[in-house]
Amino acid sequence: MKNIYRLLVVFTFLPITICAQVDTIISDSPTVLWITNQAVPKSIVQSTRSFRERLLADPYRPAYHFCVPEDVGRPGDPNGAFYYNGRYHLMYLYNRQGMGFSWGHVSSKDLLHWRHHPDAIVPGDGDDGVFSGGAFVDQNGKATLTYWEFMNSATRTVNATNKKRPMGIGIAESVDEHFDKWTKSASNPVIASSEWGITVTQNKDGKELIYGSADPSNIWMKDGRYYMLTGNLLVLNKYGRKSDSPPEFQGDHLWLFVSDDLKKWDYVHEFYQSNRKWTDQSEDNMCPSFLPLPSSPDGGKPSGKHLMLFISHNKGCQYYIGNYRDDKFFPDVHGRMTWQDNAYFAPEALMDKNGRQIMWSWVFDDRPDTLKTFYGWTGTFGLPRSLWLGDDGTLRMQPVKELQNLRQNERVKNNLTIKSGSEIDLSDFGKELAELEITIQPGTATQVGVMVGCSSDGREQTLIYYDASEKRLSFDATKSSLDLGRKKIESAPFELQKGEVLVLRIFVDKSIVEVFANDRQAIARSVYPRLGGTGIKLFAKGGTVKIPSVKAWEIMPSNPY
Repeated sequence: MKNIYRLLVVFTFLPITICAQVDTIISDSPTVLWITNQAVPKSIVQSTRSFRERLLADPYRPAYHFCVPEDVGRPGDPNGAFYYNGRYHLMYLYNRQGMGFSWGHVSSKDLLHWRHHPDAIVPGDGDDGVFSGGAFVDQNGKATLTYWEFMNSATRTVNATNKKRPMGIGIAESVDEHFDKWTKSASNPVIASSEWGITVTQNKDGKELIYGSADPSNIWMKDGRYYMLTGNLLVLNKYGRKSDSPPEFQGDHLWLFVSDDLKKWDYVHEFYQSNRKWTDQSEDNMCPSFLPLPSSPDGGKPSGKHLMLFISHNKGCQYYIGNYRDDKFFPDVHGRMTWQDNAYFAPEALMDKNGRQIMWSWVFDDRPDTLKTFYGWTGTFGLPRSLWLGDDGTLRMQPVKELQNLRQNERVKNNLTIKSGSEIDLSDFGKELAELEITIQPGTATQVGVMVGCSSDGREQTLIYYDASEKRLSFDATKSSLDLGRKKIESAPFELQKGEVLVLRIFVDKSIVEVFANDRQAIARSVYPRLGGTGIKLFAKGGTVKIPSVKAWEIMPSNPY
């Protein structure tokens, strides 16, 4: 016989949240919550424990890359990152069952172990959910989140027909000690849309003005005023996709807004000049992050340049480095963080007390929707990367130094030689969770690298290598899994200088592998080895290679489950 409990039924799908106490049967309905002054049903305790144990036993759930704790992290953008009072705060976009798109909230002292807070912002107050945005915290500890108000198709149709509350850019604020409670601004939308993601209005001369009202950036302050950017995907889709579209609507664009009080925001102008030598006309600019670029991985003195991280939806994460002056951005370097597709996606970054710029990105799971439902979760972030400006004016990147605290059981081999066309087996170095640091003198070899996740029968393996003839760092996932993941060769531009040694740092974490090369290039991809192989092999082609050292560590899990 089923037990009956007194419940609080929360109807979150209405414009106004309605709560009512009723007698009903405990069910799987995500909109049903028991009231806090009554006992938690034993079935809930048991199922919670069982689900946690299921996640711990999941063969593909990463153990030290941040994962959405449960539910559907798709979109799974990192959002709203900020640092305050010794803690790193990070939001994650996910589709909360029975509610809609919401921002989860975690914080950490060490960038490794994350405490879960109540969700920061959820559907309600005139929207059907929240999409991507940024964060800002002032010297007094007031934190502000910027976000794109999500409206489902039905609501958009009703709004367009009946001229109901416009959608656009929203703001939420928190002043409590742990940022557990957030309040959406009564001024929302602070930048109103005339249709979803697009604003059509008039400039001061009475001429038509069109700009995006989607995916706001972080807020920054200059001369006592607040500034924010908005993204252009919806504008591009409507006005810029045809070959003969006006140039001002083709490709990636951002628009700058200014405010004195965080309530009323005024349009300033387009923020930078989109250039077809770097991006093509099909690429948008969304999920922008705009921050000063430090001069070292530890922060310290600013470089004088700014970094703009962003995505184009079709080609993934990329960036501009340039000068910020006169309320405009002047890029002089463009780079990408994904090249063959868009698997390394939406970026988010913050500045900490030392002046470090630290970024995260959503790494696509690349599993069928049926498997995501089967496992009960989806959504993984890349390792936090420290970003800084190199002496040559290009971007430098490395995993944050805090990750070294997860190392244990170091193993070392020195002074190895790989003859052309041969391999060295390092299977005793292989672990399910591992970090490798391999120092290589390529000599005249055309290719040199490492295989990880090797099965004993050779049917599965992931290849990471430097191709001297092509001047590229490559990640070959064509044999990473028998049946899952993107079976592609991701290949990034990378060239060693004459006499320069190659230093590869490779992180293996169940279903995700990341590689960093000489602090100048990095690749992250999802892989799904079905055979459980942990073998490691070094290989060379086209010449003999010297390996001064190979270091390997087991990595201690940092995720709670």
